[in-house]
Amino acid sequence: MTGYDRMLSSSDDDAPPLSLSTPLLSFEHTSSPENSCDNSFDNVTDQEVFREGGYSVIPVHFGEEDGSYGNSGRKSQADQLGMVSSLEYTRDGSIDITGKPSIKAKSGSWKACPFILGNECCERLAFYGISTNLVTYLTRELHEGNATAATNVNAWSGTCYITPLIGAFLADAYWGRYWTIMAFSFIYLVGMTLLTLTAAIPQLKPPTCSSITSFCRHASTIQLAFFYLALYLIALGTGGIKPCVSSFGADQFDETDPFERRKKSSFFNWFYFVINIGALVSSTALVYLQDNVSWAWGFGVPAVAMGVAICSFLFGTPLYRHQKPGGSPLVRILQVCVASVRKWRVDVPSDLDLLYEKKESAIQGSRKIEHSDEFLFLDKAATETDADTVCVTSMSPWRLCTVTQVEEVKILIRILPIWATTIIFSTVYSQMSTLFVEQGRTMDTSMGNHFKIPPAALSMFDTLSVIFWVPVYDRLVVPVMRRFTRHDRGFTPLQRMGVGLVISVMSMVAAAIVEVKRLEIVRQNELFSNATPVPLSIFWQVPQYFLVGAAEVFTFIGQLEFFYDQSPDAMRSLCSALSLVTTALGNYVSSILVIIVTHFTQMNGSPGWIPDNLNIGHIDYFFWLLATLSMINFFVYLACAHWYKYKKVYGKFST
Repeated sequence: MTGYDRMLSSSDDDAPPLSLSTPLLSFEHTSSPENSCDNSFDNVTDQEVFREGGYSVIPVHFGEEDGSYGNSGRKSQADQLGMVSSLEYTRDGSIDITGKPSIKAKSGSWKACPFILGNECCERLAFYGISTNLVTYLTRELHEGNATAATNVNAWSGTCYITPLIGAFLADAYWGRYWTIMAFSFIYLVGMTLLTLTAAIPQLKPPTCSSITSFCRHASTIQLAFFYLALYLIALGTGGIKPCVSSFGADQFDETDPFERRKKSSFFNWFYFVINIGALVSSTALVYLQDNVSWAWGFGVPAVAMGVAICSFLFGTPLYRHQKPGGSPLVRILQVCVASVRKWRVDVPSDLDLLYEKKESAIQGSRKIEHSDEFLFLDKAATETDADTVCVTSMSPWRLCTVTQVEEVKILIRILPIWATTIIFSTVYSQMSTLFVEQGRTMDTSMGNHFKIPPAALSMFDTLSVIFWVPVYDRLVVPVMRRFTRHDRGFTPLQRMGVGLVISVMSMVAAAIVEVKRLEIVRQNELFSNATPVPLSIFWQVPQYFLVGAAEVFTFIGQLEFFYDQSPDAMRSLCSALSLVTTALGNYVSSILVIIVTHFTQMNGSPGWIPDNLNIGHIDYFFWLLATLSMINFFVYLACAHWYKYKKVYGKFST
């Protein structure tokens, strides 16, 4: 930390007491000319004091790992009295839609969040309205086999979680989160409209199977091309929304305000809550429409919901706080790598104050990051040499980078092991839209004498589990755990994710036990043909869905918090996208496992673990395999979490 930063972080114990006659917002600024070619800031004479109601605003040093605040957790006198001026601006560098600084009392916080939550609820209703029952559409309408359909669903679902890297890059580097969400929402809507047409126009899908010969004609190349074009436009559209909307919602809370900072943690819980409200409607009403009315209606309603999502987001525009894009994060990463390699023979100074840093972060919309003692080779990029120019204005970032820029790269390296250990969890989660549905289709789906529940509708119990656990966690678990852990959030995000990983093991065990029971009934009644449902109620699947939902509340929401909090300020969309990529890789891993298992278990004429007729298969073995992999993954996660060091930031947001 330079001398300038130590000066800013010093306390102001002599500030006069707050009185009602004192103006709530006034500024004093004295400065001396700065030599732009001076690389050392230890003797800087600039002084900048912001006084609100007679007290000094001191840049807060955030200790991210324990939820505490710098300067001994001291609150300003105005905060203690709950007095906030209607003219007070946010201190996190946020701006409104016109580019002016955001006024705290008139923007952001929970005033803006309902529009964002409404957008997310409707968008998720649209997405899950497609994904929840997609495997059924592929097998019944496009006449694909079980293994092929499961592979195609996993591939598409995985792509939906890879494309966020595109949206995140554009948001962080150039467009900002608001405009990225808007642009990709319209691509999403086009894809939804085309998908509805594939189900509504007979020429765009194969004819129904013959009731006499049971012959099913496969979809033509043109029909498949039109269908998958629509499907992958949706994947592209969701790629611009997923990584931005949660971060954009969190942006509505001033990072420098302790009270708004606590509200932000609650926002992530309720963000995931509304996701599952949309999913609940999809897994019940929309699945019923698709199975019992028509697929045209089943896809048309989600298309309308996407239109409503766009409108909801637009209505909140005057209230939103925006963070300025900080430039290409990929370029900054490459600059650090190139500068480090160029100076591979240079020794890093033992005095860390000699490492290159500016008095304010050189990255727009970002605070400075404290130096960490890991990956010291990268510190060479911030080490000044005789070959570097003396003049700051002409200094090349490909030769000399700031400490903050170097720390951005270190943070990404530290995050990667945690990121990797959530892939297996996503593999478990992906079973709900594939093997859980196929398992349910072989069971007794009747409710009374006249109603049959669609197998895909059982995912509503996953959703109900999330809807149950989110308020319980937010209102009960967190306050109780605060007393024991003294952490502002009850659990740290890493602890929360670990609990979810354990619950995911239990969900696979529950699924395997149900399948063992189902196959036992098959053998007892000699129901080796799949023409007759196995006399085992589909509601035996409820525990495995409920456990997956509980695991989501801990792991997925903890993951959202972790990647937002621990990411560099100017890389939050990118890091949110990285967290979503684990879901994509989980789907791909599931597809690869299915392919490998099918290949090796169908040798020598055996039907294998996952045949088209599950009554002669053994998907229970597949569930046991996932349970074992999940347990191994949990122990790897514990080691990675123990090793992880939290970031520490200081200073003001750069504008």
